[in-house]
Amino acid sequence: MPLEQAAMPQSRLEPPAALEPICSSDRHDRAVHALGKAYRDVVRGFRGDFANAPDVVARPRSEPEVEQVLAWCEDVGAKAIPFGGGTSVVGGVEARFEEPAVSLDLKALDRVLEIDEVSRAARIQAGATGPGLEDQLRERGLTLRHFPQSFEYSTLGGWLATRAGGHFATGLTHIDDLVESVRAITPRGMWESRRLPGSGAGPSPDRMLIGSEGILGVITEAWVRLQDRPTHRASAGVEFDRFERGVEAVRALSQSGLNPSNCRLLDPGEAALTGASTSGGALLVLGFESADHPVGPWMERAIELCHDHGGEGDPREHSGGVSAWRGAFLQAPYLRDTLVACGVLSETFETAVTWDRFGPFVDSVRDATLAALGGEGRVTCRLTHVYPDGAAPYFTVLAPARRGSELEQWDEVKSAASEAIGSAGGTITHHHAVGRDHRPWYDRQRPERFAQALRAAKSAIDPEWVLNPGVLIDRDPR
Repeated sequence: MPLEQAAMPQSRLEPPAALEPICSSDRHDRAVHALGKAYRDVVRGFRGDFANAPDVVARPRSEPEVEQVLAWCEDVGAKAIPFGGGTSVVGGVEARFEEPAVSLDLKALDRVLEIDEVSRAARIQAGATGPGLEDQLRERGLTLRHFPQSFEYSTLGGWLATRAGGHFATGLTHIDDLVESVRAITPRGMWESRRLPGSGAGPSPDRMLIGSEGILGVITEAWVRLQDRPTHRASAGVEFDRFERGVEAVRALSQSGLNPSNCRLLDPGEAALTGASTSGGALLVLGFESADHPVGPWMERAIELCHDHGGEGDPREHSGGVSAWRGAFLQAPYLRDTLVACGVLSETFETAVTWDRFGPFVDSVRDATLAALGGEGRVTCRLTHVYPDGAAPYFTVLAPARRGSELEQWDEVKSAASEAIGSAGGTITHHHAVGRDHRPWYDRQRPERFAQALRAAKSAIDPEWVLNPGVLIDRDPR
């Protein structure tokens, strides 16, 4: 549908003269900032439904301009939604509220400001995308080594605000592990923590901002820990006749201290769907890397453990399957538009659970999702991240879409899967964030006393609740 024919309300805001150079009410700008990248977002985009488009898109070039935008929003009763790459799949950047909205696009703040090669850390602005910051670090032979699937478009600030998980399966799995300090602008002033390698001084101000999804402040920069770029790598694929045997092998690996950089177990459905295996079994994709030493001995021991738990064949024979899966993994987010156009419901959801509950947990979530689909379609599973005490199963749903009722169908599937996850003791999200789509289940997962404390903290630094209303918490109705 041509954009000029799309459903989009008129802008209700007029920026003050001082902010006009960085503000836009152009229909294209508003449409780009209206939705994320979930299945339901793509469906609405195809329909030309931009009912929740922000009234204004602001692109601050400095922290003082961020402060000015927040002050203007407070003065006119508007709400501000921090926006990085727009890759949210949980409704995190959508203005689902009645008040006027300003999308605060931070991509102009995109520089690596400082590198401390002695401590191996860097001070980086929040609007830097994955490729942008890695290009700047590469000149020094360094890397942040955080590669979420949205890496090409997502930003450091978005990773921090959503507690993003990276590509690597063990060790430093989340952005939390890479942060020394965070700097943010709140409606009541600056929030900046002291840069430290570690601290036991009370609750962490960094951790309070990490995962706050834009409700406490607009993250503008952070000091993050770097690593030398890897020079030694090894990869392999190990097949199992049953997914359950692969799970036991992965549990042994996660508790061995080997810490593989990649430890993706694909169930038979996912292995077949991605072309990684044609044998009808499960496939474990293993990888090790280091900037300091050869990793061959670690790989050899990992393969021994796999064989101890029923792994089959020579791992070198599965290199083609590993490459096929890697290609499918990288292409998956870009195929969603095509699948929607072809009438295919394509969605993913992820969680985490302890090993003692893993088998029944996966079965119950898969069964509930298939039931919501009416028995049509496929639900596959892979492990994306593993820990000594549990794992993060990641489910992919592919099914014939109900033409004209795609959003209602999505709601049914999402609700069924989320209810099953909560009932079986998992988390509503391991690395996709809460946003607005996961709120009903997050509300049940979090302690209510924690919600009260978070409301009090937000009210202290954002008394008018300007920042990203609707994610994580609502105002106390009393």
